[in-house]
Order: sequence, then C-alpha cells, then structure tokens
Amino acid sequence: MKLRKGDKVKIISGKDKGRQGKVEKVYKKTRKLVIPGINLYKKHVKKNEQMPQGGIIEIPRPINISNVSLICQKCSKTTRVGYIIEDNKKLRICKKCKSKL
Repeated sequence: MKLRKGDKVKIISGKDKGRQGKVEKVYKKTRKLVIPGINLYKKHVKKNEQMPQGGIIEIPRPINISNVSLICQKCSKTTRVGYIIEDNKKLRICKKCKSKL
C-alpha cells in the first residue's frame, strides 16, 4: 500500500472533493483510510455515562484509497508514488519532483 499513517492527502472524488487532511488510520485489507474531519456521518447515541443526555455525534468513516491523492511535502502538489531501492531499502519517491517521501 502506497499511503501510510501521517501522510497528507487530498480528496479527489466524493462529497468532500478538494479537501485535505492527514491520514489517521490505514486498513490494508479493505484498502481504506480514516481522515479526521473528512467523510463525516451522524450517529445517534443512547444516553450513557459519557453522554448523560444522549444525542447525535459525528464520526469519520473510512474512505476508499482510490478517492485520495498524496500531497508531496517538498513540492506541495498532488502526486503519484514511485519506488527506488537504495542500500537494500525500498523508499517512496514523488513522481513529479523525485524527492523522497
């Protein structure tokens, strides 16, 4: 999987198109990401100890990896991820500016 926790990404399709955020969690098997503040859904909660009155809370739901694009730290553009092997280590690189990610 080319994206990791902590990467800055831009949403390229869906209801949050154009928004940016940092990856909080990656689900490798289902190829989905959780980004705080993106893809929010409302959930009705019964009253309990944490919420004595109950109510409606917003929770971020996973978004498919195909709907996001990585933002390069150096050139600040959306880019694809490439790989190079250096000292027997596989490193990610930006396809536009060739910098290491």
